[in-house]
Amino acid sequence: MPLVAGVDSSTQSCKVVVRDAESGALVRSGSAPHPDGTEVDPAAWWTALRLATERAGGVDDVAAISVAGQQHGMVCLSADGEVVRPALLWNDTRSAPAAAALVEEFGGPAAWADAIGVVPVASVTVTKLRWLAEHEPAAAAATAAVCLPHDYLTWKLRGGTDLDELTTDRGDASGTGYFAPATGQYRADLLELAMGRVPALPTVLSPSDTAGRLPTGPLVGAGTGDNMAAALGVGAEPGDVVVSIGTSGTVFAVADKPSADPAGLVAGFADATGRFLPLVCTLNAARVLDAVARMLGVDHDTFADLALSAPPGADGLTLVPYLEGERTPNLPDATGALHGLRLANATPAHQARAAVEGMLCGLADAMDALVAQGVRVDRVLLVGGAARSAAVRRLAPTVLGRPVLVPEPGEYVADGAARQAAWALTGTDNPPRWRLGALEQTAGDPTPGLRERYAEARDKILNRP
Repeated sequence: MPLVAGVDSSTQSCKVVVRDAESGALVRSGSAPHPDGTEVDPAAWWTALRLATERAGGVDDVAAISVAGQQHGMVCLSADGEVVRPALLWNDTRSAPAAAALVEEFGGPAAWADAIGVVPVASVTVTKLRWLAEHEPAAAAATAAVCLPHDYLTWKLRGGTDLDELTTDRGDASGTGYFAPATGQYRADLLELAMGRVPALPTVLSPSDTAGRLPTGPLVGAGTGDNMAAALGVGAEPGDVVVSIGTSGTVFAVADKPSADPAGLVAGFADATGRFLPLVCTLNAARVLDAVARMLGVDHDTFADLALSAPPGADGLTLVPYLEGERTPNLPDATGALHGLRLANATPAHQARAAVEGMLCGLADAMDALVAQGVRVDRVLLVGGAARSAAVRRLAPTVLGRPVLVPEPGEYVADGAARQAAWALTGTDNPPRWRLGALEQTAGDPTPGLRERYAEARDKILNRP
C-alpha cells in the first residue's frame, strides 16, 4: 500500500510521521526542534523540516505529503521570494494596540464578526501587518507577498521560487483576519485597511486539492493550520469538542455552519474538510504546569502526584493562569494571580492542584463560550502534550463538567496532515477513515464551588483599572 507523510510545524518543533495511506498505521517518524521566541526566521522551520524528514527515514518512498503549521504567523516575502524579516508568531503580542485600532476603524467587534467570523486580537495576522506598516515601513514596502507558516513550507517543498505558486487552504486562511470562511473569499479591503495596500496572497485550495509535487515526484497536499489538522487527526465529527492542551490551549468543535461571535471569544474558523471549526484559544496552557512544576522544583510525574494528593478545590487556593498575558479573554498585558492563599493551603500539593484546576477552568470558560454559540457537545476529546499528565486526565471531567475521552497518545496534528495527504491521493469527497486507537474515558463529579471561585478571581483581573 502507498505511504503518506504528515508534517506538524509547531511553535516548538517540527514532527514528521509516515503512515500507511489506507489504514493509517504508523510506519516511522522523526522530529527536530525550533528556536525559542515569538519571532523566528522561517529558514529555521525549513531547516527543521528537512532534519525531521531525514530522522523519519526520508520521504522518497511516500506518495504524498501535507504540512500543518502553527496558525497566524506573519511571513513576508520580497518580490524575489526572500524573507523580508523574521516571522511574527501567534504568541507575539506587540500588535495588541494595532488590533484595538483595527477593530475600531472597521466599526467594532460585531462588524468584524459579521465580515469574517473573527474579531482581531494580537494573535491574528492582520494585526501584525498593521504593526509592520506602522513600525517597520521599509519592511512593509518590501513585502510583495504575505503567507502563513504552512503556506511557506508547502511552497518550499515544491521549490519555492515563484510567488504565484503560493497556496493555502480555507482552514489556515480563516485565521488571517482577511478571509471570510462563510464565503470562501479573501477580504482585500481588510488587508488594505491594515497595510495600506494589498500584497499577493496564496491561492486557496479545496480540502482534497494538491498544491503540486515535490521535485522528486510525490504529491503535495493543500496543508492546513495545526488546529484543523488536529481535528482530522482525531477524527472529529459534528458534536465532538476537542480540548487541546499544548503551548496554547484550544477548545474547538466541528460544525456544519459558520459562527460569528461579536464578543470575540469564539473565532469562527473553517476546518480542513469543508465544514467549520469554531474555536477558542488561550495563551496559557501546558506551560502553566511547566512553570509551577519548575517553581516547586519537581518533575512532571511528581507534580501530577502532588496535584492529585491535594483535596478538590485546593482548599480554596485559586490560580488565574494568565502568565503571559491572555488571548481569551483579550488581556495581552495581564499577569497571573494566586488567590485565597492561607497557611493551611500554602503547600506544594495545593499549589500543584491549583495550577491544574486553574488551567482547566480557563478551558472550561472556552467550552462555555462555544456552547453559547450553539455548538453541540456530544463528546469531549482531550488531546495535546498535557493530556499525558495523570492529574490533567483525572481532573478534567471534574472541571469541564462532562466525561472526557482521551485518545491514545499521538502526534495528532502530524497525523491529520498525513490523513489529508492520503485524501489528496484518492480525490474522493471525504477523507479516508483510519482506525483510531483506543479511547480512555475519565469521569468525575464537578468540584463544588470551583468554577465560581475561579470566576470571582478572574473577574478581579478583568475589572482591574
